[in-house]
Amino acid sequence: MKKLILGMAIVASAFVFGQKDANALNAKLQTANKEAMDAYNAKNYAVAAPKFMEVYDLLKANGQDNKIYVYYAGLSHALANNSDQSIKIFTDLVNSGFTGVETNYTAKEKKTGQVVSLDKGTWELMKKNSDYTDFKTEQTKSIEPDLYETLSSLLLSAKKPEALTVIEKGLAKFPNNAKLKEAQTTAYLQSGNTDKFVSGLKEQLAKNPNDATNWYNLGVMQAKSPATVNDALESFKKAIELKPDFSDAYQNLVYTTIGDDSKVVGEINALRKDKPDEASKLIDARRERFNKALPFAEGWYKANPKSLDAVSALKEIYIVTKNMDKVKEMKAKEAELTAAGAK
Repeated sequence: MKKLILGMAIVASAFVFGQKDANALNAKLQTANKEAMDAYNAKNYAVAAPKFMEVYDLLKANGQDNKIYVYYAGLSHALANNSDQSIKIFTDLVNSGFTGVETNYTAKEKKTGQVVSLDKGTWELMKKNSDYTDFKTEQTKSIEPDLYETLSSLLLSAKKPEALTVIEKGLAKFPNNAKLKEAQTTAYLQSGNTDKFVSGLKEQLAKNPNDATNWYNLGVMQAKSPATVNDALESFKKAIELKPDFSDAYQNLVYTTIGDDSKVVGEINALRKDKPDEASKLIDARRERFNKALPFAEGWYKANPKSLDAVSALKEIYIVTKNMDKVKEMKAKEAELTAAGAK
């Protein structure tokens, strides 16, 4: 989530009041704005959020509907983990068509050379003042893509079903937005649409083949079907190639290579007595799979030496491949980690 750009100028001359009222209002605005910014900078986001809304309400009550402060309030709520409030604010902003685009008006004082910010009305009047020059306008960048990105992230984190609708609405406006495309893929998975999830992963990998996480996620999905197990192995290997310490990818390589070992052991035990030759073939094939899984298990252990699962898996592989010295070493490591409360 992007850091807020705070400290926007509040221009007193924009208000149509008597001078006394204008000064009093400006003092309230400046106080509320300072309190909001101070709270945000102190990471007291729960305090910052309502203060930004106070600034917005003061402005709106006096003719300025400046929703950028609502945006700041929404971000502060998100950072404070007040997801319901943040979702409501961002949903309202998206539905209102708010873009955050503003026009800044500036002029330069001839005497000092200082550039000053003005409201539009004052800027127009100052054009007749010979003490000022270099009258310029500048539009700020649209934050609409950020609105969709943040709202999508909040909805996905809260596992709200409307996430996909918001994402697709955002992609209709910003079809090349990488963050929304990634969010769309996640939304497909949350909604149980695995085919579109896989398609989304492949589309993202076509654009960015160096994303280790997406290769891993693709492998996880491919490993679910016997027809694409070999594809899963290649995907996990690609993830490790890009991220050599990718512990989860090593783990999945181990278990995908070995397969359903409990089922195989059951078949071997059922054949031992009456069909020993067939049992021997299954034993040899099992040992071959464990041999293939060995370098992946060793990589897993290297990437995460404090993982009890990694140590236990490596121990079992050493047992099957009959490396008893290594079995002894892993048993000692297993005991050490268990005593330390490792998982």
